Amino acid sequence: MAQRTQLGDADCAIAQALDVVGDWWTLLIVRDAARGLYRFDEFQRELGVSRKVLAERLRLLVEAGVLTREPYQERPVRHAYRLTPRGRALLPVLVALQDWGDTWILGEGEMTATTTEASREAERVHALKGTRLPELGLAAADGTVRDPVADTASTVLYCFPGAYARAESYPPGWARIPGARGCTLESCTYRDQLAAFTAAGATVHGVSTQRPDEQREFAEQEGLRFPLLSDNDLALTAALRLPTFRAAGTSRLKRLTLVIGRDRTVREVIYPVQDIEASVATALAAVRAATAGDA
Repeated sequence: MAQRTQLGDADCAIAQALDVVGDWWTLLIVRDAARGLYRFDEFQRELGVSRKVLAERLRLLVEAGVLTREPYQERPVRHAYRLTPRGRALLPVLVALQDWGDTWILGEGEMTATTTEASREAERVHALKGTRLPELGLAAADGTVRDPVADTASTVLYCFPGAYARAESYPPGWARIPGARGCTLESCTYRDQLAAFTAAGATVHGVSTQRPDEQREFAEQEGLRFPLLSDNDLALTAALRLPTFRAAGTSRLKRLTLVIGRDRTVREVIYPVQDIEASVATALAAVRAATAGDA
């Protein structure tokens, strides 16, 4: 792919960045690498692109330092392509593009933290059922990095827009954003039902894109006895193409719940969440059904 920037664009970061990722296929390759794909045949099967085009785009992304190329098989030699730190820094770009598409192409152009049952966004999220969550780590409030999938029969990941210990910490107009309210109720409902989830063989994790210190302050105030995990680098969001909205200059997860098996397979998807207490009951029923099915 020939360089397209012109002399007048030499100091324009947008133009320079588009020279690296401005092609249709390159950003889709980055998208799929974030989802856990790393082999040539996996990219080709997912994208439906010719081997020649794919090989050229992978070469360019490796040269640009977006992907690293590492051998994983000797005979014949085959290589894995994985995101570098420079490549992972593109995840917010992917999430912003998806949010823009959900809002302005698939939606009505209004900021919302939820959707309708019949929306294409809901269809995309429900299609996660049966897919596998790639290996990744999220920051916990205690400063450690944790796998969002626990070593128990099931893990309940409830994703929420944001919860704060102090009312003044919420972004202006938060209560007027459809679907944004209710994060405290959701976390406290899981807190109150935690013994039932534990008895059913499930671990509960709350996930938002907030900073770990914000999550820690909220968890301490509400007496939560399970971890809140931070996806502030958007690794989980990009890996599963989870729906987001922007408020106060930050990408925030829309409210949804995933029930994931020990094998990292998504077993149940609850989205949109229109009744918080009912969604917790649905998650508990899904965990119990999965436990009974594994018995």
